[in-house]
Amino acid sequence: MKDEDPVATAADEFLARMGAEYDSLSKQLKLIARYVEKHQDQLGLERIQDVAERCGVQPSAVIRFAKHFGFSGYSEMQKLFRDGIRQQLAPGRNYQARIRDVIEHAQGPLAAADIAHEFIGGSIAGMQELQRDLHSSTFTDAVNLLAEAQTVWLVGSRRSFPVAAYLAYALQHTDKQIQLVHGLGAMQDGQLRGLKRGDVLIVTSFAPYAEESLDATREAAARGARIIAITDSRMGPLAAEAAAVLVVHEASTFGFRALTNTMCLAQSLFIALAYQLELKYRPAHEQADPH
Repeated sequence: MKDEDPVATAADEFLARMGAEYDSLSKQLKLIARYVEKHQDQLGLERIQDVAERCGVQPSAVIRFAKHFGFSGYSEMQKLFRDGIRQQLAPGRNYQARIRDVIEHAQGPLAAADIAHEFIGGSIAGMQELQRDLHSSTFTDAVNLLAEAQTVWLVGSRRSFPVAAYLAYALQHTDKQIQLVHGLGAMQDGQLRGLKRGDVLIVTSFAPYAEESLDATREAAARGARIIAITDSRMGPLAAEAAAVLVVHEASTFGFRALTNTMCLAQSLFIALAYQLELKYRPAHEQADPH
């Protein structure tokens, strides 16, 4: 960072700058950046040694990271997150601690209804976090990209496939041409041959990221298509090629990650698009009376 650049004065501002400069960071600093983004809600409570160990680097690298962004050291950077920790604690993160406590202190096996209760509670907490962290400008960018496109391609492998399949179903209710890249018979490359400049590809993938989704994203970028990424990091491999990045984190309950937040985001994307498209039509009561 240049000396004249101001130090970030709010966590959101700092995270935005971190994302903008991510590609220019060294390999070690990229590891730290991704950790900070993913664990921002607990960073205010972690020692520098904890962060370094979890990133697989030396504490000096964490200090170097902080100074790169204009802080005097780790403590000043940490204070940025600590100041708002009471207001900004992620419900999903707190809930994971509750789940561990339930397991450790349960008197015998949990009833089926108890397990369902925990899953539902985790989903509710995750939805609250999604609502809190949703950046309206990025979401609007994604809706505008879809509104302008004639053809929309959908990619989601393995755990993310249901999201792509839902969007294929929902978007067929618009006047868009919809292409679901399902890769049946390992024919993914053949399916992508029709993708062209001006098309939009929606790709959904989360760490450790399906190789099929990464390949499709690179192919789409090479062909001049615009990409909307639904993923877990603005510094992940999908974000680099995307025109719009929709970040979503899922709660992990009993070791299983839900799809609740991601499906809600996908549904919201479709509904916002449908609303925007319908604005082009005049309501029936406003149409001129032919008589």
